[in-house]
Amino acid sequence: QVQLVESGGGLVQPGGSLRLSCAASGSGFSLYAMAWYRQAPGKERELVTNITRSGSTNYADSVTGRFHISRDGAKNAGYLQMNRLKPEDTALYYCYILIDTWGVIDDYWGQGTQVTVSS
Repeated sequence: QVQLVESGGGLVQPGGSLRLSCAASGSGFSLYAMAWYRQAPGKERELVTNITRSGSTNYADSVTGRFHISRDGAKNAGYLQMNRLKPEDTALYYCYILIDTWGVIDDYWGQGTQVTVSS
């Protein structure tokens, strides 16, 4: 059974930085791809960024140039480095991963971690 653990959220002032982590526990699988989503109060969940199996990345226009997604295949973990944070980045951030277990792809969501940008 795969479990995801997110960490790294918190309260930061505008212009600050945070690094979110998402680690998949278990064995016998590899990280296929991953993404980060966020949901602000009263708004729909939106895709922030994703990274494919080949390493290609995509970013929402609102975070391009400020956020950076990365992954560590050896640790089955992924990261979201968030720089120059703005109040509008305040949201609950979720990681979403695709796991490859002997050719079978399954998806999992993290529990969410709160990011609050405020002075």
